[in-house]
Amino acid sequence: MSTIVLVLAVLALGAFYLGRNRATALASGTTGGLRGLHSLPGHYGLYTALLCFLPAILLLFVWTLVEPSVITSKVISDLPAETQELGKDRLGLVVNDIRNAVDGNVAPGSLSPEVEAAAAQYQSLRNTSARLRTVFAVALALGGLAFGWRMINPDMRARNRVEGMVTAFLIACSMVAILTTLGIVLSVLFESIRFFQRVPATEFLFGTQWSPQTAIRADQVGSSGAFGAIPLFVGTMLIALIAMCVAAPIGLMSAIYLSEYAPRKVRAFAKPLLEILAGIPTVVYGFFAALTVAPAIRGWGESVGLSVASESALAAGLVMGIMIIPFVSSLSDDVINAVPQAMRDGAYGLGATKSETVKNVIIPAALPGIVGGLLLAVSRAIGETMIVVMAAGLAANLTWNPLEAVTTVTVQIVTLLTGDQEFDSAKTLAAFALGLVLFVVTLVLNVIALHVVRKYREQYE
Repeated sequence: MSTIVLVLAVLALGAFYLGRNRATALASGTTGGLRGLHSLPGHYGLYTALLCFLPAILLLFVWTLVEPSVITSKVISDLPAETQELGKDRLGLVVNDIRNAVDGNVAPGSLSPEVEAAAAQYQSLRNTSARLRTVFAVALALGGLAFGWRMINPDMRARNRVEGMVTAFLIACSMVAILTTLGIVLSVLFESIRFFQRVPATEFLFGTQWSPQTAIRADQVGSSGAFGAIPLFVGTMLIALIAMCVAAPIGLMSAIYLSEYAPRKVRAFAKPLLEILAGIPTVVYGFFAALTVAPAIRGWGESVGLSVASESALAAGLVMGIMIIPFVSSLSDDVINAVPQAMRDGAYGLGATKSETVKNVIIPAALPGIVGGLLLAVSRAIGETMIVVMAAGLAANLTWNPLEAVTTVTVQIVTLLTGDQEFDSAKTLAAFALGLVLFVVTLVLNVIALHVVRKYREQYE
């Protein structure tokens, strides 16, 4: 595939020079020279190059998407009748064996003769498809080059056509992000609907027992699965609350200091140093929480006679708050710096001190943006996974005690989807329901943050 793309890029480069040279040659035959062209010669070259490159690349993209399903359908249709009559799941396993044999992931002779013959057919069809793909892509590129070259004339609006192609390409790129988001939402939604067909939504949203594992004895809790998610929601809120109690004051005060009190040299050094925290991987924070913070909290608790779990919500919340400090500080700093200098000068002119100006003028003016930033930070805290996995544990305890072990929604999603799972059981589908709830909560918080910023934002000239 990379070779084909490289060939197409070379053809497009050649098309650019051919189109530009043709436009220059046509201009030399007119009375005004280059002034007789509607667009610059480079626009004619770009027009020819785009006609050469874009259709061929689009063909490769569509071909690559369609090829596996077409080849698989052909191979399945040629399988023996008794194999085709197998159930959907078993037939899928056969197809998986065929693809593994083609990719060389199985030892020779370990598969049945029928599967090996199908693998040979699959490989042959894939080779034939690759050759046809190359031929059609190059032919389409050459056809686009010839068409674009013949279309060039002094009156052609090459610049407008190139800008239209570029605009269409940018729109397609933006649609990829939109369609990806839509696909994620719909996939989570459809799987969540399947879960709620097995487990009532009221039990999931208001139940207080979370035990998705199938019990060995019928008298155990959760013998058929207990899917009350209240302990998960409480654990998520508890850790997020602890994190914001750390991140909000420290981040806000650091932003006020850096924007209002710090000398320029100190700001130039301290702000990048503070934002380095945002670049540390979350797994490193998890190690720090599990190996340093959690034992320190447990030792402190034992010294004063408190019982502290080895994995506590307090340890996870504290480290998560440290991780979110740069997020709060950066957003608050940007909002505070957006307050016009004229408001500061006016306060100083009335005799206000620096602290009075910050407290009575700057903070009220920047408050909507600060609140919006804090709500976005809450969304960041709710969606964190690695720190909680390593520092807070997996126990679904319904408690507000920060010294006990709790778990969160994201941790349970990871736990439920780890390893080989059946995507037809309530246990696995519960992960999608949790993901849907998490998505809705973070979406609501983001919408509220944007609404607060837009509603109460002061417009300064």
